[in-house]
Amino acid sequence: MGALTRLIITQCKVDKTGKVTIENKKFEAMLNPSSYNHTYSIRYNRKKALGQLASDQKFSNVEPEKVNFDLVLDGSGLVDMTNGAKDVKTQIQKLNDIIYKYDGNVHQPNHVRLLWGSFIFFGRMSSLSVDYTLFTPTGQPLRAKVKIAFDGFVSKEEEALVANRSSPDLTHLVEVKAGDTLPILCHRIYGDSAYYLSVARINGITNFRNIRPGTRLHFPPLR
Repeated sequence: MGALTRLIITQCKVDKTGKVTIENKKFEAMLNPSSYNHTYSIRYNRKKALGQLASDQKFSNVEPEKVNFDLVLDGSGLVDMTNGAKDVKTQIQKLNDIIYKYDGNVHQPNHVRLLWGSFIFFGRMSSLSVDYTLFTPTGQPLRAKVKIAFDGFVSKEEEALVANRSSPDLTHLVEVKAGDTLPILCHRIYGDSAYYLSVARINGITNFRNIRPGTRLHFPPLR
């Protein structure tokens, strides 16, 4: 068996053009979630015309993806303090500094990246609640369950890719060769390797580090 891979929540910055930069500030889960929920939804316009008995569902827009899960934080000493925090309150404060704290420079909370094995998700926290479940005799919390929900973030570049994913331009239908990596292919096609995460998501790739030769990938044109 390999080493345990822990869920990591990393702070990101998004500039005015929509470019995402991964920061060094991160929170590593003490205990991985036992499960997580990943929701996809589409909105349709269901308005009826006057006198119409039924209405067609007309596409309106794709809603942001949503992810939610529970984290258990322990300060009793029974669990290894991998994130460097010594007690539950400190751990919650460290988590809040990344996902909840208002950034006065950009006038909004930070974007984050969730990374757990092959699961990658970019978004911002939409809700957070903390249930304290174990205490010292003096009332200090020793354990807490944190319920967190995130709304997905799509960069302007990725939005353009999604809008053009069915493009018939065959120059962007590429067969992976031995030695090819997604960043290399993105640099070759777009002139910028930074698009590799967007292209991975467009093609439904969860492990972009291991793409087999012969795989055919779609690289829609950027607008």
